[in-house]
Amino acid sequence: MMEHEYLYEEQEDEVEYYAVRPNKTLIKKEIGVLFKLAEEMSVLSAAHLKSLELPEKIHNAVVEVSVMKLNGARKRLLKFIAGQLHKMDVDPILERLARIKTQSAHVVREHHITERWRDRLINDGNDALAELMEEHPQADRQKLRHLVRSAQKEAELAAPPKSSRLLYQYLKVLFSSLEDEENDDAEYDEFDDGDEEGDD
Repeated sequence: MMEHEYLYEEQEDEVEYYAVRPNKTLIKKEIGVLFKLAEEMSVLSAAHLKSLELPEKIHNAVVEVSVMKLNGARKRLLKFIAGQLHKMDVDPILERLARIKTQSAHVVREHHITERWRDRLINDGNDALAELMEEHPQADRQKLRHLVRSAQKEAELAAPPKSSRLLYQYLKVLFSSLEDEENDDAEYDEFDDGDEEGDD
């Protein structure tokens, strides 16, 4: 059924109707964007997919398509999902997906930083340790030195990298705790500024 828009003529009291034809090109473009959105959702973890808070019908379809092979049936189901998304406001879904991407990018960046420091400590020894302690004085120097030496011996003997993994885990916790403190400080500063404004 076609929608109508009203056009009021100034010289007449009658309301004339003009049929509004749907813009097929625009709709096709929108469906294409939603098709890609469906593909993005199909590779999310179960927890991330649940956090999108999709309608049950769409959620079940995305779960189904996530385990399908790249064939015609999968493409048809993705088109079905895109069609269902086209009927609703997808902005909240896009916002939640953007947050997931940001968190994922943060995790990857944190992993690379931790990995680089671990490799530097193992390869450069005391020089890298001194630099790390200068940047993170709260770190346990003795424990780090022990882990680094053990990891270096493992590398020399081509032994299983147990100490290397422990060193990575220690650094990961160290950097994460530092970031938590920075976030807490930022929240405190914001709260404190608000109090100062209220006192004026």
